[in-house]
Amino acid sequence: MNTLTTAPLAVLLDRLFEEADAASPATTPSVAAYWTSLSPEERARLVRSKTDYLDFYSRMKDIPLAISRETGALLYMLARSTAARTIVEFGTSFGISALYLSAALRDNGGGRLITTEFEPSKVAKARANLTAGGLIDLVEIREGDALQTLSRDLPQSIDLLLLDGAKALYPDILKLVEGHLRPGALVVADNADFCPEYLEWVRSPGSGYMSTPFAEDIELSMRLG
Repeated sequence: MNTLTTAPLAVLLDRLFEEADAASPATTPSVAAYWTSLSPEERARLVRSKTDYLDFYSRMKDIPLAISRETGALLYMLARSTAARTIVEFGTSFGISALYLSAALRDNGGGRLITTEFEPSKVAKARANLTAGGLIDLVEIREGDALQTLSRDLPQSIDLLLLDGAKALYPDILKLVEGHLRPGALVVADNADFCPEYLEWVRSPGSGYMSTPFAEDIELSMRLG
């Protein structure tokens, strides 16, 4: 069984990717003007800031900030091949990555995806998309700052963690979740190169991870026993 290639999810994903392409930061005038007004140094500081990310991502509230189709397929395959039943996601946005992850749970026979998003309008859109895809029953969306929403009530054993929110928070989110990661659990960090601190940790000997860059913009790590 492959939920990705059948209705209603296949049609829904096609539409969402078309909408994401049409509403990228580069094609949204207010966001493009804001971004181009910043110097390269200011951009780097903003992306890596642990204090300014709320304002930055609030400006992006109407933009999907979607993963690519290739990354979505990778997430689905990783979750299926590991027979994942419990998944945590940091950064819901419009729910495209959550659709891939929850589709894998459905095809694995069931499970639970906990995903978190601080922007209320994105939470509403993600919930609507997951409902339209027939997958909302597998997903718990936690609204608010992930530093709070993921600090409590996590499953005892987590099979896969996706980091795709504010890049500067990757180390902090990992620390909140890693006590629940089972041996062999996978951590997928999108655009992790924006957070050198995170890469230094997961790649360092003794960190408890085996880690490698994957494709152009992903760091794939495995929790060791």
